Amino acid sequence: MTTTNKVGSCTSMSVSSVGQKRLVIVGATGMVGGYAVRFALDSPAVKSVTSIGRKKLGILHPKLKEVLHQNFADCSALTDALSGQDAAVYCLGTYTGSVSDAELRTITAGYTIEFARVLRNSSPNAAFSFLSGNGADPTGRSRLAFARYKGEAEKALLAAGFPRVYLFRPAYIYPVQPRREPNFNYRLLRAAYPLFRALFPNQVIRADDLAWAMVNVVVGHTEQGQEFVTEDLVLENRDIRALVKSRVLTERDNK
Repeated sequence: MTTTNKVGSCTSMSVSSVGQKRLVIVGATGMVGGYAVRFALDSPAVKSVTSIGRKKLGILHPKLKEVLHQNFADCSALTDALSGQDAAVYCLGTYTGSVSDAELRTITAGYTIEFARVLRNSSPNAAFSFLSGNGADPTGRSRLAFARYKGEAEKALLAAGFPRVYLFRPAYIYPVQPRREPNFNYRLLRAAYPLFRALFPNQVIRADDLAWAMVNVVVGHTEQGQEFVTEDLVLENRDIRALVKSRVLTERDNK
């Protein structure tokens, strides 16, 4: 798969002239998903946010609707909740080593594919923003299980028939807020983040910046009410950073 070079352009079209969007977010209790919910609720371009997950968010907001769903291997019960949606931001996942290989494939690929099936039937015109990962391999030849399963999910999403699918492949995601890291490697990366960012900027991305990009490519607008356009299908870490940079430049120009 290839990407274009047109990343993050803005025009002066107002939010009201385009229409507010109904957005569904999966995995909102996670690191990236949590920020995605915050950005979506604050965005004037978003009319409603439907959060789908296994537990409550603990947030009260007039735009927010929460749907509790335990079995992502079967999303048929979500048919009504997913009807009439304009876009989806999918952040559900798990860490390598935290579950068995079979569970990793089920969560990473199986759940994604099943959710996409029901969303496509309920809202065929919805755009889809998917949290994949660095090195995702749709060919299935990678030695890394995580890369193969993320690639499997990517391939299925592209074949599902959505009008727009954006595949985000971040490298190391910096948590921003303190948290209990899942393993020693993540604790090490967090401690070394300032140096790592300085030496290898295209190998890191902040969780909040990633979430902002995932929301805005499918919503189509910045916080300033300008149209946000990207023609990229696959967004590697460098591309995500370019989107974030365009946001910073736009905000500066509007001050």
